[in-house]
Amino acid sequence: MSNHNVISKLNEDIFNKKNVACVTVINTEGSVPRDSGSKMLVYEDGSIYGTVGGGRAEKIAIDEAVKAIKEGKNKKIELNLTPKGIDALCMGRQEIFIEVYLWPLKVFIMGGGHVSKSLSYVLDFLSIPYTVVDDRKDIANRDNFKNAVEIINEFPHKAFSKLKIDKNSYIVIVTRGHSLDKECLEEAIKTDAKYIGMIGSRSKVKEIFKILNKKKLYPDKDKRVFSPIGVNTGGKTPNEIAVSIAAEILAVSNNVKPVHMKEAI
Repeated sequence: MSNHNVISKLNEDIFNKKNVACVTVINTEGSVPRDSGSKMLVYEDGSIYGTVGGGRAEKIAIDEAVKAIKEGKNKKIELNLTPKGIDALCMGRQEIFIEVYLWPLKVFIMGGGHVSKSLSYVLDFLSIPYTVVDDRKDIANRDNFKNAVEIINEFPHKAFSKLKIDKNSYIVIVTRGHSLDKECLEEAIKTDAKYIGMIGSRSKVKEIFKILNKKKLYPDKDKRVFSPIGVNTGGKTPNEIAVSIAAEILAVSNNVKPVHMKEAI
């Protein structure tokens, strides 16, 4: 497989908002399986596209690339392809550079209704990747969410075990009912998500918090929980609510408190 193929695939992955590491052989000495410039893509699950030579050296490169993706940091490694080095017989040396391409944040939309659809438009405009979770296939589908990274047709609160939620994850809870919202919030609090927003009136939120407090989850004390969701713009329509949610996500991501710009002078 040529470097042209690998680079084309990398461009495609970046366009599709995938987290990926590009592994490049940058220097060699002696006998090695691949020359300088050889490239391979490595994904979060350890799967690859292309090769930098196979064998023990490639396995180490893959493991280091997966670690680099998790850490969000580029790195350079040196491999001595000798019995005393990595237990190889090539008797050469490789320097490998691992370049990580990560999306700084990803959104999980729990629910596929009107607000979800409006929010997807805003996230598309902002080039923020998102996943939609809703058991209703007639609503949560590619016709309604063309650019979603993934669409999961399952009850939202039951899908958390399938979601790759980490410290760069933002969870938006906008399901079709109070009960489902509560179940989602309960599961969301148990994750490492940076942001957890739940839609609802103040009375609804208060009641759900009361129930979860009895379960010793304490959403009212969790600084990641924003409910009612969104920045207060006074808007009532799904589109207006979507803009307010996106604004809140950006504020949390940039670690700022929303204010009028004139007040920041």
